[in-house]
Amino acid sequence: MSRGRLIAWSSLVGIIAVLNYAARFSSSSGASGNSNSDVYSYSTFAGGLVVYAFWLGIVLWIAAGSWWLLALRRPRSIGKAVGFAAAAVAAIYVIEAIVSVLPLPESPGKEQGLAPTHWEPAHAGAFAANVVLYTMVAPVVEELTFRGLGQSLLQFIGRWPSIIVVGVSFGLAHGLVEALLVLVPFGIALAWVRDRTTSVYPGMVVHALFNGVALAAAVLT
Repeated sequence: MSRGRLIAWSSLVGIIAVLNYAARFSSSSGASGNSNSDVYSYSTFAGGLVVYAFWLGIVLWIAAGSWWLLALRRPRSIGKAVGFAAAAVAAIYVIEAIVSVLPLPESPGKEQGLAPTHWEPAHAGAFAANVVLYTMVAPVVEELTFRGLGQSLLQFIGRWPSIIVVGVSFGLAHGLVEALLVLVPFGIALAWVRDRTTSVYPGMVVHALFNGVALAAAVLT
């Protein structure tokens, strides 16, 4: 049963990665992925909600009957969980700072194309809806997929190998190139937090904060 679940999880992640890379390269004969105005569109929210609902349904189907695989449990220690989460956040921002000075063809943030370049008050409602999508829905589904189900199924290969595989899988699933320099370390850091706390909840919080700060910084700067 575990082998079947692992094959199903690997297939899910592989399909997500292939679809995202296909979208990334088919839309970039000069421009990258999504338009910076996507976060000001209700269609982005509606489409994202449908995709994440379907995605979550598959994850729950794979985990059915063995819900412990999702790591939906209280951290061993709340205080230590906060410390581990803070360490992960600090490490990611250090990596982001290093990546930001590299001579890349395109910055990781611009490549993903979700962060707006300016504030548009006329579309505040749609922006708020997409903030919910990217700071609540996306972190929950993605953490359950990678740091929950995936990391549990990969435990047999060892602690650090599973952490690294989960981090790399998380990065590749986004279908980006330059952004892998941030996404893979981010995925590894969250997998490390999950390993240290035995819970997926701290990673959800860090993931939500990371996405929220990125969106807020984009419209405030």
